[in-house]
Amino acid sequence: MRTLTFFGLLLILISCKEKVTESYFTAEKAIANFRKIEEICNRDSGRLWGSNLYGPLMFVDRTSRKISSNQIDNNGLLKLKDGIYTGIYPRENLITTSAVTFGGTLFGIAPLPPEEDEYRIITRAIHSLYHRHQQIIGIKPEYFNVVNMDEREARIWIKLEWKALRKAIEADGEEQSLALRDALIFRGSGRELFPKYAGLQNRFENYEGLATFTYMILASESDADYKTRLFEYLDRIYSMQSYARSYGSIHGALYATLLQKKGFDFTTLSSDTTDLALLAKNLYSIELPPVCRDVAGSIALSYDIEGINKEEDKRLLDIKERLNSQVSVFTQKPVVFLELESPSFDFEPEDLQYLDTLGTLYHTIRVSDNWGKLTVDKTGCLISNNYKYLRITAKGIKIDKNHVTGEGWQIMMNDGWEIKNSNQDYYLRKLTP
Repeated sequence: MRTLTFFGLLLILISCKEKVTESYFTAEKAIANFRKIEEICNRDSGRLWGSNLYGPLMFVDRTSRKISSNQIDNNGLLKLKDGIYTGIYPRENLITTSAVTFGGTLFGIAPLPPEEDEYRIITRAIHSLYHRHQQIIGIKPEYFNVVNMDEREARIWIKLEWKALRKAIEADGEEQSLALRDALIFRGSGRELFPKYAGLQNRFENYEGLATFTYMILASESDADYKTRLFEYLDRIYSMQSYARSYGSIHGALYATLLQKKGFDFTTLSSDTTDLALLAKNLYSIELPPVCRDVAGSIALSYDIEGINKEEDKRLLDIKERLNSQVSVFTQKPVVFLELESPSFDFEPEDLQYLDTLGTLYHTIRVSDNWGKLTVDKTGCLISNNYKYLRITAKGIKIDKNHVTGEGWQIMMNDGWEIKNSNQDYYLRKLTP
């Protein structure tokens, strides 16, 4: 009897130990955060964008996919519990800081940070609410991959531009105008070198850069607090190995900051193709040379061009070392090849490494496409520079109907697709009728 009692207690202890840890984001904390976000939006009262950004908003826990929302959806999928509306976010959908139609209602959707962080919770919410505002005025969501931003020359010009923009934001009067002129000359030099990417850059700077500007300026306690947060984010992106998926998030915010300092009316912006730098040029009455690269080289001496060149030399050396040590996982058999048709991505910009012509290595990522959903938690995946193909290691691959797993990843395949083995490698393809 004692033995049975002992094993009963042991089973209870084991089951308790295996219970999923409750999220820090309780209903009480959700309500408190909704109130803070509403207060922040009400404080702005539509002055920045012409309408109050507060509206339907949901936080989603990435692990449990639990939704905590401030209002019900039109179709009644969310249920009222403990003062908030809750539900489960569909497994086939990615959880990104954006806007999404759920149950017939357009929500701002904010993924909860893994650890409790009030600033990140609030700013992710405002970030998503701004994207909701963009959709309302007709600006569609887009996933950006400005591949030229990983070229050495482009990175040098963008770093020079950032240094000049930082100086312009910190200065006043003639010193500010001169620094902005320098930034515009560096920008012009980069665009003269890569002219075909100008339109894509404008859209990236508008879509994500204005979102950064909005959540930072609304959530900051003072001008000094805003400037500190802005430059911290600039330093973080500056240090990244790849700018293709990240640079626009800070770049647009820097130009928006200079526009705001001149009293620019942001409610006049209704398109994502606007060149924010051109607006700044006109607002500050800046004159530029016919060919920016004719004068950019001499100006660059004042912005530590030598130090920037050393940084880029080190980056290229790091890339070569990674090519030798990491790439074999994705180039030697067996591997799994996935063709990207209409992908959506969820990843952290600092969690990737550029690998020259081979593509970009993402250490963790979630990808949704016509064939289903891929989750990579470790071992990484390699995505081609044109975003047409993705490779993951086939080590430990197991295929169970629509569920395919491997070392550090899993795929939930939609119906009508299959994984086939060919010459040791695996390929995802549509089933033939």
